[in-house]
Amino acid sequence: MQKAGKSVVAVISLSLMLGICASPIHAAPPAEKKLSKEEIFKQRKELLNTWSSLTGIPWFHLAAIDQYERTLNKAHPKKRTATSELLGIFVPKESWSGPLNPDQEDSLPASILLFNGIGLDGNGDGQAQRDNEQDVLQAITQHYTKYGPGPQNFAKGIWDYYHNSRAVQRVLQFSKLYEHFGRLDLFEHAFPLPTTSVYSYQSTWGTKRGWGGRRIHEGTDIFAGYGVPVRSTSYGVVEIKGWNRYGGWRIGIRDLDNVYHYYAHLSGFEKNIKVGDIVTPGQVVGWVGSSGYGKPGTQGKFPPHLHYGIYRDRGLMEWAFDPYPLLRNWEQSEVKRLKQKK
Repeated sequence: MQKAGKSVVAVISLSLMLGICASPIHAAPPAEKKLSKEEIFKQRKELLNTWSSLTGIPWFHLAAIDQYERTLNKAHPKKRTATSELLGIFVPKESWSGPLNPDQEDSLPASILLFNGIGLDGNGDGQAQRDNEQDVLQAITQHYTKYGPGPQNFAKGIWDYYHNSRAVQRVLQFSKLYEHFGRLDLFEHAFPLPTTSVYSYQSTWGTKRGWGGRRIHEGTDIFAGYGVPVRSTSYGVVEIKGWNRYGGWRIGIRDLDNVYHYYAHLSGFEKNIKVGDIVTPGQVVGWVGSSGYGKPGTQGKFPPHLHYGIYRDRGLMEWAFDPYPLLRNWEQSEVKRLKQKK
């Protein structure tokens, strides 16, 4: 971690001169009031926009960092705590106050700086508090912009903070999605096959697989006829596409919850889909087939079906979990929506 530089001092000084940081940008909502999802997204976007205008760092970069931190909170809920309902960024005590600081709860900017902590005063109250939205944003902004403006320097800042290439990839993917759509609420889902088509499925999680050695089934098989459209279940970025000797023609999509959606045994891909593309819920990415269990092009070793798997990134590794409950939920929601339109 780096010491606070002259740029952040200038930003704070300018903010104080203009009276912008004399009081919190967002007063915390009353404890008894429960904000709706729409209100939370609106206030979070306002917070990010305000900080973007103060610092020059694009709001979608800040949003991507915040969302990546939220996914780590989900993966390690006992180890991490979000700053607030509006901001999910978590900074460990030792990083905030400095690893050699005898007072790990230190909130004095001068002593934090002395011990090479990243904590900064972002709202002009003379304190650098780890649970204050403006203070955390000031510290994070300073860190991610220390290499200068531009996407490449932003990526350097991500690497310098996490020292993890997976984190760099995830934050850049999230930033791409936010920039493209211009909003935060991108968590809708769709069933992977049209609910008007003929298909069947049941929970096949954990069953034994015979081909390719002893292994368990990490997903749900949805049986349908050749050529039934396979659709993205979420907003996301295409992370991988091509042949896998187990899954045949397969495609992988990463969403904003840092969940990887795996679609296998396809008969083919939608012709315009490529790695790095942004997809939306219900968008066709391929078609049901029976590819796999062999060299590229192998077909017909089993009945046509879609193998759908889902994996959560914990930061350093991914783990699979049973998609069946989610599939049932998405299916029922889509059927209900279609009935309401009639």
